[in-house]
Amino acid sequence: MQIIRSRAHARAGLIGNPSDGYNGKTISIIVKDFRAEIVLYEWDTLEIVPAQEERARYRSIQELARDVKLHGYYGGERLVKATVKRFVEYCQRRGVRLHDRNFSIRYETNIPRQVGLAGSSAIIAATMRALMEFYDIHIPQPAQPSFVLSVENEELGIAGGLQDRVIQVYEGLVFMDFDKAREREVEGFRCYHYEPLDLALLPPIYIAYSTHLAEPTEVFHNDIRGRFNRGEEKVVAAMKRCGELAALARQAILDRDAKRLGELMDENFEMRRGIYNLPPWQVEMIDVARACGASAQFAGSGGTIIGTYRDDAMLEALRQKLGALECRVIVPKIL
Repeated sequence: MQIIRSRAHARAGLIGNPSDGYNGKTISIIVKDFRAEIVLYEWDTLEIVPAQEERARYRSIQELARDVKLHGYYGGERLVKATVKRFVEYCQRRGVRLHDRNFSIRYETNIPRQVGLAGSSAIIAATMRALMEFYDIHIPQPAQPSFVLSVENEELGIAGGLQDRVIQVYEGLVFMDFDKAREREVEGFRCYHYEPLDLALLPPIYIAYSTHLAEPTEVFHNDIRGRFNRGEEKVVAAMKRCGELAALARQAILDRDAKRLGELMDENFEMRRGIYNLPPWQVEMIDVARACGASAQFAGSGGTIIGTYRDDAMLEALRQKLGALECRVIVPKIL
């Protein structure tokens, strides 16, 4: 019996966030320390097996409340279902006939939840890859991020832009330009300019995420879209500047200018601070990291920060000081 295993990894936005949803520019890295994995094999009926951690039994009402606060109300089953539905519709639009064999699909993930490391899109991307292999159907790589985003935006109402999905498809280190002038269509999906960069050019990078506090993406994106659409000058200017910072950071990486890259990342956070009402515990993570001498900005929608650091002594200081805030600090695996 053929057993298909597919994975997609966590990601961290290096700079440019959150301009990817506003025709800006971003740079992201893949984080291979964490992954979502799909196991799919032929079965007599179509079966989706929930992950073990998505339980419905608790020791107390307080434990249930804590679990919901940390993990939210929805598990991965809806992500898998929505991906399968979207895949069927994609094939129908292309006039592709699917074979009639059924499958059992199960999923698991160790991506920390609700801290902005793109755990939801990882499950979708891994499911997409498994379906492509099972049915021997290939969605062109430039279209795959847009396919994943369509599952989230259109099927499930999850807010977000293309950045997370691009890096989870391309992996490594990628500069993305979402300017409308770079827009093109691939098999019915809008695609943009995605440029892989040499990982060897990156200075030392750390990631820190909270192990006890979390906030769903839908909460973080608090009406920024509405304010942008209404033409609020402050929001429009901030999004424009975030995109400009990504372009400048691309050049800093190519120039191996670690100091300049760190300064640009710091400015990226200040742009976000100026338009969002940020939870104090997330701002404290940034302030503590900067007090250690590192640069720091959000790696996603909140709960995880990313920055450059100088040496092992600074990394140890980050681990000690952020550890006191119940944050875990890692040097991400990108290869």
